[in-house]
Amino acid sequence: MVHRVLILNGPNLNRLGTREPEIYGNVSYLDLVAGVTSEAAGLGLEVDIRQSNSEGEIIGWLHEAADTGTPVIFNPAAFTHYSYAIADACAMLTAPLLEVHVSNPGAREQFRHHSVVTPMATGVIAGFGVDSYLLALNAISRLLLAKA
Repeated sequence: MVHRVLILNGPNLNRLGTREPEIYGNVSYLDLVAGVTSEAAGLGLEVDIRQSNSEGEIIGWLHEAADTGTPVIFNPAAFTHYSYAIADACAMLTAPLLEVHVSNPGAREQFRHHSVVTPMATGVIAGFGVDSYLLALNAISRLLLAKA
């Protein structure tokens, strides 16, 4: 059985590779998608990777995952720190939710230290560049195998 995983990316992640490369690295968003897709295939997972700069669109996708019981790997980006609407949508999820970040928010500006998503997350992976996503895929795979 192939498990489907929804990978959601919040605002400005479409700018990976050009936005503050000293913080976020030089890997483009398209390269991230390719690497995640390849890693997922190796783990026997099917991924649906989406990115939006719109809070409402992300909430709709979280509702979809809640309705279908789909595991989610989620980089809420700036919404991490203040979007209670996104946090509420995350609280509706029934499958694992892994929060990921390319940088380590705890090592950055003070306002980035708090996440409203973390209390709903199964786990958090941050600070490993785009490898944070690969680590999250491996963790999701293990969680799904443990439930099988």
